[in-house]
Amino acid sequence: MYPFTNYHDAIYRQSNKFINDIEKAINGEYSAIDCYAKLANLAPGQKERERILEIRQDEIRHYQQFVQIYRELTGRVPQPKIVEECPGRYLSGLEFALQDEQKTVDFYMEIADAATDQLIKGTFRRAAIDEQNHAVWFLYFFTKAK
Repeated sequence: MYPFTNYHDAIYRQSNKFINDIEKAINGEYSAIDCYAKLANLAPGQKERERILEIRQDEIRHYQQFVQIYRELTGRVPQPKIVEECPGRYLSGLEFALQDEQKTVDFYMEIADAATDQLIKGTFRRAAIDEQNHAVWFLYFFTKAK
């Protein structure tokens, strides 16, 4: 639960763009969860598969945290959807994941900067750090597979 001093004040302080960005983050995480399950199944070895599944667990945690924030701010449950299709080949899937994670770092930092609530700010900053770490792993796997 993300406690606010006044729930309604928190809603009014957050712009529609801010809420839309959180919704976009939820959809991105939802898409990544799906993609990384597929990518793990394509991985050539057990260690890579396990690492990708660990990354997927981080994405599940981010998804849950973002849904909770969205519900607190809007009073609604989001309706997540897949926004990007995951490539069906391992190497192209790694490249896709790497680029997506890198873009997501900047996006989450923008959300953190726009947040007025410290818990929301911290949640998105931590998620940005995780995404950067994921990008490094995907770059490693991509370079190794080439």
